[in-house]
Amino acid sequence: MRSRNFRAVTALLIGGAALAYSANPAFAQDNSGAIAQAPSDEDPAQGDSADSATTTESQAIIVTARRRAETLVDVPIAVTAYSAAALDQAGSVDITDLSETTPNVTLEVSRGTNSTLTAFIRGVGQQDPVAGFEPGVGVYLDDVYLNRPQAAVLDIYDVERIEILRGPQGTLYGRNTIGGAVKYVTKRLSDSPTLNARATYGTYNQADLVVSASTPIDDGKLKIGVAGARLSRDGFGVNLTTGQQNYNKDIWAGRATLEFEPSSDFFLRISGDYTHDKSNPRGGHRLIAGLASGIAPLTDVYDTRGGLNDPKQDVKAWGITALAEAHPSDWLTFRSITAYRKDDSATPIDFDALPAVDLDVPAYYNNKQFSQEMQLLVDTGPLNGLVGVYYLDASARTVFDVRLSPAVAALTYGLVDTDTVAVFGDFTYDFTPQWSLSLGGRYTWDNRKSDINRGVYVGAGGSPYFGGNGVLAIVQSDFTGKRDFTQFTPRASISFKPTLNQNFYVSYAKGFKGGGFDPRGVSTAAPDANGDGTVSYQEVYNFMTFDPEKVDSYEVGYKAALWDNRLNIALDGFIAEYKDVQVPGSVGTVINGQQTFIGVTTNAGRARIKGIEFEGNLIAARDMATGGDRLTLAWTLGYIDAKYTQFIDSRGIDVANERAFQNTPEWTASGTLGYSTPVGSGDLDFTGTVSYRSKTQQFELATPMLDQPGFALFNANLVWHSAGDRFSIGVHGRNLFDKRYIVSGYNFLAQNPDTGAFLTNGNGDYIPTLGSEGVLTAYYGNPRQISATVTFKY
Repeated sequence: MRSRNFRAVTALLIGGAALAYSANPAFAQDNSGAIAQAPSDEDPAQGDSADSATTTESQAIIVTARRRAETLVDVPIAVTAYSAAALDQAGSVDITDLSETTPNVTLEVSRGTNSTLTAFIRGVGQQDPVAGFEPGVGVYLDDVYLNRPQAAVLDIYDVERIEILRGPQGTLYGRNTIGGAVKYVTKRLSDSPTLNARATYGTYNQADLVVSASTPIDDGKLKIGVAGARLSRDGFGVNLTTGQQNYNKDIWAGRATLEFEPSSDFFLRISGDYTHDKSNPRGGHRLIAGLASGIAPLTDVYDTRGGLNDPKQDVKAWGITALAEAHPSDWLTFRSITAYRKDDSATPIDFDALPAVDLDVPAYYNNKQFSQEMQLLVDTGPLNGLVGVYYLDASARTVFDVRLSPAVAALTYGLVDTDTVAVFGDFTYDFTPQWSLSLGGRYTWDNRKSDINRGVYVGAGGSPYFGGNGVLAIVQSDFTGKRDFTQFTPRASISFKPTLNQNFYVSYAKGFKGGGFDPRGVSTAAPDANGDGTVSYQEVYNFMTFDPEKVDSYEVGYKAALWDNRLNIALDGFIAEYKDVQVPGSVGTVINGQQTFIGVTTNAGRARIKGIEFEGNLIAARDMATGGDRLTLAWTLGYIDAKYTQFIDSRGIDVANERAFQNTPEWTASGTLGYSTPVGSGDLDFTGTVSYRSKTQQFELATPMLDQPGFALFNANLVWHSAGDRFSIGVHGRNLFDKRYIVSGYNFLAQNPDTGAFLTNGNGDYIPTLGSEGVLTAYYGNPRQISATVTFKY
């Protein structure tokens, strides 16, 4: 551990993160129709599966996500959770599937990749995966924050539940996140031997196999468990140049766990996971003809023509985590979470999606991190809470060529080291059974160091770093910088419960994301800001950096479990004041007569985000006498009004009225109808879901053809469970109407900076800003997929 930034401070906390009911009616149901609540990861003794704790419909659902047992309606925060049972029923493949039924949330695979995550919650997120940019949405794997988006499209296997929390987080979590958090929680080991297997076969030769096993040793004091997954699928299209399948899947993954619990006063869990993604490069679909070659766009949007295939696509990620928990007294708990993670990605990205070398980018991403979190949890009756300290030492390296022709390439090397120390606390006091107050805060120290180098190489094959014969001709960047950021982020909420099953709450939270350095910045392009005829280091430093962003979020909400828990609803409204919004990007330019690109990251100014979210789950009908047929309805609705109030562009002009939030549709909605009926010795469960997203912009400036109009998707599932759920067989259909929709893309065409309209030359042709063919390339969501799954549990 590095010693810098270690300082002590005392802080109170608030808030709470909670499990809410799922947007899928299969959530919180066992085969008897009883409502089930997944055990919390805060208590290792609570069981081994999402269905291990059940209540009847007349009883309250109990959760412990705020470090104490409380009913679901007690939790004053907007959160959606999906149990393992709900995920299995829906046939969910990875965490991006969850954004279909979570309001105001976007989770998608990043452009040109298979396993890098782009995440936005309530308009706050980060699309750029290069080193130097923190994600606006935190992804946690068993309470360990993933510092980088590479390898963060987590496949769903051997999972207990997944939680999505909306709004700034930090007072209960090790790492602060400004937009929200996605928590992936794996299963705890059972007190008895288990062997589970799930096999899936579907369209495009989808062939998945997941096997897990565990057993107790030494009278149950020691438990060991392993899980493995083989996930494969042919491509949705073909690369017509290389002959490779496009949008295919080729993943091996595994997890091993050891749990030691010699008494009720101590618990230790050590787990390790490994993922190897050998899928082919994901090629994009050109939306316009080649400006130089005249090659027309392909008919099938999943086909591509990109010729770049070096380095070979390969993504490896692994990590090890140690969780220790001790109970020195009934009212005090000590917890330690220690983790190390590493991932390496080799990715060839063919921006122009044509055989010729015009805008080809071979890239390496290398990330590693060490984190340590310690917590003291207090429960003295009406007063509950915790204090904690968090440390993160992370390194992110991005290296890539930008090949504008077979003989010219710009090699960029960006290394960003991050040291973070934070102290945080969270306390809730129940004044009466009706009134409670939560107060808390977090103090964060971020230290960032960056090394950025850029050189133009002339010669066949690009730079020597990627095996080419190019010779260094121009040095465009040679920069080293350091920055420190400190911030206190408070949180507070007041809850009023007129009855045991209803809760009104008001909350405030401040979010913070540190600034940094753009690794694609060109230091030699820094302007002479003071006009003295020279460019000083300070002027270069100012040109290469961007400032932190902050958000003040206000929320009011209502939660209720009505009609003997047959109707569960959650309604919230929020307003967020967003300041110094970080907007990274890159543009084509000419330096020393040579066409190249330059990173342009601005702090856009200010924005105001307002919205409403509604989630409901209704048991509409049930044969109470026999426990037989069951009809359920679940729905979600999200509305968001996200507007820039100030956006100063590179010309120094406020263009707020011409800019919009990227990856933030105004409306998100879903409806799920569920029906369960006894069949034979088990139950047959049907669910059908319609989800809708309104128009979405890929970038702040509107991009014709690339921005996605509103669309709807329809999924359906039919699963039969045997008595005791030892065996199940199901059929799952996703995107059954085979909708084509864009999720991401690239644009290097000249645009009107006010309207976004593409500019043309005297011949009416588009004007490329980088390369000669012009880049307007789109990546699409998955087409219709149908699969059958068989599951055994012993």
